[in-house]
Amino acid sequence: MPAAAHALLTRYFNALNERDSRACLALLSADVLLDINQGPREQGIQAFADYLERTQRCYRESIDNLQILTEPSGQRAACEFTLSGEYLSTDDGLPDACGQSYQLTAASFFEIRDGKICRVSQHFNLPEWLAQVDF
Repeated sequence: MPAAAHALLTRYFNALNERDSRACLALLSADVLLDINQGPREQGIQAFADYLERTQRCYRESIDNLQILTEPSGQRAACEFTLSGEYLSTDDGLPDACGQSYQLTAASFFEIRDGKICRVSQHFNLPEWLAQVDF
């Protein structure tokens, strides 16, 4: 089971890097939970699709140095990675975007059920990101 979880999460992060929302959404359960860093919990495929649309409009990001750790059951996983990006369009409640570059260490935690991702919890250092983009 850990190998299947590792392969699933590799496909998820590849889809994010390719900005392929359709491929990403296909890996999620219909009732997927999304815990956004220092933000509200969202639920369901449509909420996740809306989140992807917003992030792809506001940011151009790449995920590198991905490390995936899975528990023996394959039902939970933790991932650490380097998030490099460009802030393209002003996101609600954040500083004005003008193409600022940033690079952060980030982490995501996952629950997996029946071969699909059913929870994604994203974490990064928001004050560090703000320091990099708020001139």
